[in-house]
Amino acid sequence: MTYYFTSESVSDGHPDKVADQISDAVATYLINGNPRNRAAIETLVTTNSVSIAGEYKSDQPTDHLRTIVANVINKIGYEQDGFHWRDFKFHNKLHGQSADIALGTDNFGAGDQGLMFGYACRETDEFMPLAISLSHRILKRLRDETNFGPDMKSQVTVEYAAVGAPVRVAKVVCSVQHEAGYPINEVRRVVQSQIELELGDWVDEDTEYLINPTGRFVIGGPDGDAGVTGRKIIVDTYGGYCPHGGGAFSGKDCTKVDRSAAYMARYLAKNLVAKHDVDNCTVQLSYAIGVEQPTSLYVYADGKVRQDLAEHILALVDLTPKGIIDRFDLFSLDLTETTNFGHFGREGLPWERLDL
Repeated sequence: MTYYFTSESVSDGHPDKVADQISDAVATYLINGNPRNRAAIETLVTTNSVSIAGEYKSDQPTDHLRTIVANVINKIGYEQDGFHWRDFKFHNKLHGQSADIALGTDNFGAGDQGLMFGYACRETDEFMPLAISLSHRILKRLRDETNFGPDMKSQVTVEYAAVGAPVRVAKVVCSVQHEAGYPINEVRRVVQSQIELELGDWVDEDTEYLINPTGRFVIGGPDGDAGVTGRKIIVDTYGGYCPHGGGAFSGKDCTKVDRSAAYMARYLAKNLVAKHDVDNCTVQLSYAIGVEQPTSLYVYADGKVRQDLAEHILALVDLTPKGIIDRFDLFSLDLTETTNFGHFGREGLPWERLDL
């Protein structure tokens, strides 16, 4: 049985990722390591303009948020006519946290209702699906090894011989922002050579490449397309390989279970695959606003519902928002360290530990 599965990634200069990074930088500043602080920050970026909105509760002054935003844009590398870290217009529409929401979160109840999924499998050493892992790797290499613009996208189609048995990369789609006058054939040559170096034996003589398929990508980033926080939730997670509850991560403090419980679900799935005789595992958690304990826990491994594993988890792990925050020390986390190239499968993040 041969079949194909595709995932995509975007670089830190993609307009939606620019918005995510700004939201996470502002949220990290407002939280400031204080467990009593809260943040839910949304960002819109477009041509020479950044707008932030949302709610917060913080002991931090807000009179220099523009500087924080400018530093994010500068770090990404935007010094273009249509989007420059020095010259953008800044609109701050933040307001205080709703007193009604605070009723539920001040005592570390869940910040909202919702459902979150975590996943792990044996396709890669980091227990991630292969397609999303390779998509991230391509863009990391292009950012490190070339001089193309900040805005890039990749997409990888993997051929499988059976479930959980990838054999090769069938297609790669990649678009990179470049300077005007850069010959398209040279863009394609450089990009393909870097992809082949990164993917190694996963590509072969039959792998198909679609590089800058429109033939020109000069106007990019927020000048080419508006960006909004939370529109790359599949890039942030598993590349579409498992269900997604719908909640985004960036800009939110970790009383928001959209973020913290998704981290816990990944931790549980990864530890179950690593330490039990299963090849793939999906974990679902669900919560009600203001309520500490999850409303449900579901484990699906190797094509079977595993209530035994769910009960095993419930006996071992505190799944309340505060329990998750304490286990991973989330109020000490610099949220910007999670924003790019996926929140999962990366060394150094506490939910990636195999210590359960």
